[in-house]
Amino acid sequence: MNNKKKILVLCTGNSCRSIMAEGLINHFGKDDFQAFSAGSKPTGYVHPMSLKTLKKSGIFETDYKSQSWDEFSDINFDLVITVCDNAAGESCPVYLSSAPKVHWGVEDPAKFKGSEEEIENEFQRIFTILAKRTHAMVEKYSKTKKFQIEELKLIGSLF
Repeated sequence: MNNKKKILVLCTGNSCRSIMAEGLINHFGKDDFQAFSAGSKPTGYVHPMSLKTLKKSGIFETDYKSQSWDEFSDINFDLVITVCDNAAGESCPVYLSSAPKVHWGVEDPAKFKGSEEEIENEFQRIFTILAKRTHAMVEKYSKTKKFQIEELKLIGSLF
């Protein structure tokens, strides 16, 4: 039986930040968590630089896809993490109403303008922030085997 805590990472487009957070949580929290990602208005594709950043960092590649939060209406999530300000301000679907929610907002690297190297650096910067937060969550959870929502909210301020 799977006793892993189910986490849904939300972002409006579900192509960059939420994808990277999903990969990070499933990689570093694999013993305790099963993460999924979704968007309120999914772009329908995963940004190639998100995949490149994950791969470059040694995160196991799975079948990441940009999908609607409606795809997960049959799952009872233990935690919902929003990673963009738009998603944090949106009304979540009714099926998510009982799940605790925390906001780990970061800038959208897909909107960054610059050379290919600068864009790659921006994706890496965002990935590093999400990795620091994921490590902190995994470490805290491993000690208590409980989600401490106030601590998770504080983790969202780590940069």
